[in-house]
Amino acid sequence: MPEKAVNAILGNSFARSGEAGNAARVRLFDTLRREVVALEPVDGKSFRFYCCGPTVYGPAHIGNFRTFVIQDVLRRVLELGGMKTKHVRNITDVDDKTIRDSVAAGRTLEDFTAQWRDKFHEDCEALNCLEPHVEPSAVKHVPEQISMIEELLEKGHAYASEDGSVYFKISSFPEYGKLSRLDTRELDLGKTQNERANTDEYEKDNVADFVLWKARRDEDGENYWESPWGQGRPGWHLECSAMILKYLGTTFDLHSGGEDLVFPHHENELAQSKCSCGGEFARHWFHSTHLLVNGKKMAKSSGTLYTLGDLAEEGWSAMEVRYVLIGANYRKQLNFTMESLHAAREALSKLAKAAAGQASPGYRELAKSGDLGIFAGAFEKLNEDLNTAAALGELFGNLKKASSEADWRGFFSVLTALGLTLPEPEGVEVPDEIAELAKLRWEARQGKDWEASDRYRDELAGKGWVVKDGREGYEVVPS
Repeated sequence: MPEKAVNAILGNSFARSGEAGNAARVRLFDTLRREVVALEPVDGKSFRFYCCGPTVYGPAHIGNFRTFVIQDVLRRVLELGGMKTKHVRNITDVDDKTIRDSVAAGRTLEDFTAQWRDKFHEDCEALNCLEPHVEPSAVKHVPEQISMIEELLEKGHAYASEDGSVYFKISSFPEYGKLSRLDTRELDLGKTQNERANTDEYEKDNVADFVLWKARRDEDGENYWESPWGQGRPGWHLECSAMILKYLGTTFDLHSGGEDLVFPHHENELAQSKCSCGGEFARHWFHSTHLLVNGKKMAKSSGTLYTLGDLAEEGWSAMEVRYVLIGANYRKQLNFTMESLHAAREALSKLAKAAAGQASPGYRELAKSGDLGIFAGAFEKLNEDLNTAAALGELFGNLKKASSEADWRGFFSVLTALGLTLPEPEGVEVPDEIAELAKLRWEARQGKDWEASDRYRDELAGKGWVVKDGREGYEVVPS
């Protein structure tokens, strides 16, 4: 089935239908509790989750996409298990970097960020990632952010500075630091009362009151909004809290992102959200581990920061990249190399050859099926802490055993959960003698002459060939 068709079914039809299924069996590691727990929707109906999206000041790199692809696998596993979902992923189109680079380029913020937002969408489609149900932008939700700041000020959790900026007072929230375990380092919130962080991002040892509203500066150019505290713009951490409140409420099921967002971004989100509007906020925190390239941290200076476009220029497909990105468990560091891309190409080719002639059921049919044959274990590996590496191992381990309709339904269920689409298998030249035997077998089957059909099948097998029947015809491949 074409990727766009699969995406349309997943994103628009099934995800909103809420078929009953086995999604309650999905278990996932929770960053806050430090244990694997079952995922269950708080309302008992729909699993509602938020993913921190891209900052659109340039093309996303493969490290970013490891997180987005893993989030995509989680959504697919939930939906294939029968769970209705609501997936919200934001676009950060105003922050220090977008303003800095748009001003340097001499372009409006809107025009500059739209270019990279569209590029991100293009890359997501190439990687076969499902579109989120809601994709709000920070710029379009400035009023909601201002309202949240007013609430925090009124409740004594924030204060305005002399220059018109507004800061969150972390000493007003005793739970601050629990998500990132700052409390294990004897955090003394009283010492931070006069320390402020005005930048959007800062290092882990810089525990300070963080900015909610940044007063306008000359270097911001025309990128500012009016507020009760003067001209300026929201701090980066605030946007997600405001959009989560609008689209998911005060308590929702899961919040995800890369491990680099645990502190300060998610720690700050948690504090300002609970202080402004109460609720539990996220019931589950889901983070993916960093990606290495050739054993080292990605860096443009060392030529190890790859985008999807960079790899396409070297002849690698987006699906081969996706295969590598899901090849290791999300909680383990993945080392991305050219050798791993070669292995991905071979693996996808092997899967394609094995499945040649097999018709993939539609997504709804896969979602409703309870019998996955010999591949049931592979899907269970995905249910258990999204163990993609183990699922792939089970997939290949049982590939030669697949024979029944249930087996192939299970094969395509696991493949769809992983978001993998297979390349067209390379053509194999079939000798005339073999082609004639296959034709005779097909004709015997059409005439319901099962004895003759079996005889031709055995003769083909003795010569090293097998016929794979489809609904409209058959394919002859080496055994």
